[in-house]
Amino acid sequence: MGTGIPNDVVGPIIAEEGVSDDVTITVESGIYGGIPLGGIDFGIAKNNFALVRHDDQFDFYNGAGVDVTYMGAGEADTMGNVNATTLGPNPTGAGGFIDITTNAKHVVFCSSFTGKGLKCSFTGGRLHIDQEGSLIKFVNKVQQISYNGTIARAKKQKMHYVTERAVFELRPEGLVLIEIAPGIDLKTQILDLMEFTPIIAEDLKEMDPALFREDGPFGLKNYLLK
Repeated sequence: MGTGIPNDVVGPIIAEEGVSDDVTITVESGIYGGIPLGGIDFGIAKNNFALVRHDDQFDFYNGAGVDVTYMGAGEADTMGNVNATTLGPNPTGAGGFIDITTNAKHVVFCSSFTGKGLKCSFTGGRLHIDQEGSLIKFVNKVQQISYNGTIARAKKQKMHYVTERAVFELRPEGLVLIEIAPGIDLKTQILDLMEFTPIIAEDLKEMDPALFREDGPFGLKNYLLK
């Protein structure tokens, strides 16, 4: 789990969905299992079953021990490059981002589709944009390459970029839009809010409405069993 949306959201979802025995969560500080704490408490967890030294944890990451990593992101471009290290005028630094994303078998970037002011709500299994963000995050060229889409494609690494309204997959031909949320208009709420026109999958799908339930589990265990 990377800091931000992944750490704050994915861990609690896994616990809520009752799949903690089916997957093992790790955080770069050396945490295994439990529920990672969010915000300024990043790096610690409730009810974790192991804690290893920081350097040993990164030996595991660099040794391709990670099946799936969930990372935050600030920008993405048409080549599948992702910027997570320079957001605004000051560089935030990479932390463990590069070590982890370089060798993970599957990288999932978690981000809002737009930034700065975005507000959403869910009713009837549909997504509603109550206030659009003013910051475009899908740009012609990222400010800094933190994750190199060209290298990722060359070594056939699996990559997805997941937002509240659209899911993209990195394929040999580039960044491909593969899913949109129910209730979202493809042109006005996705394509018009990007600096480039993505490749659109021929079998473009709608996200499962269960993902937009207002409360309760959505059935993650069933997805894992499939």
